[in-house]
Amino acid sequence: MRPKTVFTYLFIIFMIFVTLGDKFLPGSLGQASVNTREGINNFVKGIFPQKEFKNPNKRTEDAVDELKEK
Repeated sequence: MRPKTVFTYLFIIFMIFVTLGDKFLPGSLGQASVNTREGINNFVKGIFPQKEFKNPNKRTEDAVDELKEK
């Protein structure tokens, strides 16, 4: 068997393990699937920074509040 084919099969098996492993694997193997999925999710979320959105109306709201105080 060619190495490319072997890696393709291993990748498919790994994807099934990560996505569906906790549904049909017993005990600790199912938990390992859940832990792997959570680890991958946390890694991907950690790559992208949390973006705080700016309030486009802040300047207007501040001006209105300033007028109300007068």
